[in-house]
Amino acid sequence: MQLPQYLLAIDQGTTNSRAHLFNRHAHNIGSYQLPLKQFYPQEQWVEQSPLEMWENTINCCKAVLAQQQITVNQIAAIGITNQRETTILWHKKTGEPLYPAISWQDRRTADYCEQKNKNQQIASEIQEKTGLLLDPYFSATKISWILDHVPYAREQAEKGEILFGTVDTYLLWQLTKGQVHATDATNASRTLLFNIHTQKWDETLLNLFNIPQKILPVVHDSSSFFGKTHADIFGREIPITSVIGDQQAAVVGQVCFKPGMLKATYGTGGFIVLNTGKECIRSNHHLISTIVYRLNGESTYGLEGGFFSAGTIVKWLRDQLGLLHTASESEAIARSVTSTENVYLIPAFNGLGAPYWRPDVKAALVGLLQSTTKAHIVRAGLEAIAYQSRDLIEAFQRDFAAPITDLQVDGGMVANTWLLQFLADILNLKICRPRCIETTAMGAAFFAGLQLGWYQSLDEIATLWQADATFISQMTEEARTHLYANWQKAIKQLLQPS
Repeated sequence: MQLPQYLLAIDQGTTNSRAHLFNRHAHNIGSYQLPLKQFYPQEQWVEQSPLEMWENTINCCKAVLAQQQITVNQIAAIGITNQRETTILWHKKTGEPLYPAISWQDRRTADYCEQKNKNQQIASEIQEKTGLLLDPYFSATKISWILDHVPYAREQAEKGEILFGTVDTYLLWQLTKGQVHATDATNASRTLLFNIHTQKWDETLLNLFNIPQKILPVVHDSSSFFGKTHADIFGREIPITSVIGDQQAAVVGQVCFKPGMLKATYGTGGFIVLNTGKECIRSNHHLISTIVYRLNGESTYGLEGGFFSAGTIVKWLRDQLGLLHTASESEAIARSVTSTENVYLIPAFNGLGAPYWRPDVKAALVGLLQSTTKAHIVRAGLEAIAYQSRDLIEAFQRDFAAPITDLQVDGGMVANTWLLQFLADILNLKICRPRCIETTAMGAAFFAGLQLGWYQSLDEIATLWQADATFISQMTEEARTHLYANWQKAIKQLLQPS
């Protein structure tokens, strides 16, 4: 019998399902992915199929094993990482979803959040307990919406006949054939229902959102024994030894284990996380406090800011405007012009995230002239990713006393070297790209291996990280200041009440 020598990382993202194989040296030896559909039944509603997520996950896992000619007996453990906040409710006995998964991008509860936020006491208590702001982005209002709009859902919830989970919980339940209903502290911390100080589901918040506690999963450490896959699924039971939300998994994959270390993931959206160590800092600049990971019952905290449109900008330029044939073309097109000629794209397709938190704002192209070409618009789209990042970095530096000098980047968009150079120029930080840009999956694998004893400590894990390229600003301070000032001017015009 072949000895287990690989870790299988499941990465269920927003637009793709992926499975990755890692060896003990953290080398990604194989990957397989399938696209995941998104549905838009109404303006600012975004839904997905839980069953498609599940089928894709199994198909990706089996395909990557076949592709690499690796048997299931060679898999030591599975780690799961996932798009966060996306909300699924399903029947406890059958596993049948009550309703499509409501995406983290979905804004249907914006009016509800706006009304609740008028009560400063409620808004303050939510931030104090959860580290989050009351926004449609997070899970609680999505759960309430399903309970209120699906016939008999609330009645079934009160009887304990249905279960709630973020994507990790749903996949874990399916992998164990209903034996395990659990999540980890990072995913729990994104629901608006979990007190990140007491490490418990909060009764006051459950009452506020009218959600019965019996539908919620058990919360474990991020590196922990979550159960075993049912033997019917892969032909034998496989331990599941890590579960961690995707942005936190990227922190682990980027080995940002010390306070002050900063990572940015550029995928569908852009998410920047700053490790603040054992101190949970309450932001005064519209960032959120979150659990970055929990090990041995002790949480490491972080500040996070996210914007909803990064890769979606390129997708929009390609699919809706037809300015690109492939996403990778955007780099060459951006290089073909020396500037945007003061064209700015504000990509508020799903409102503006941090630090603005304006779900009502619509996207806009500002500064168009008769001489504007598709190259100017494509470049403006890529530049918007850097400007949104600068918005967040400015907020981080106001909340966190120590100076920030480096940013470690990952995600599909960091293959674009023009973008990373412009990012270095606008942020005036050293940008570091790792050899393996699939750091989300790597983080899940690292923590799966930690639980197995493959790695003895975070320090040992840190030695496995390898750099690929670094980018340092080549722009003058005057040019940087001018470009960013024009971005801020465009944003302010958009934020003004009509």
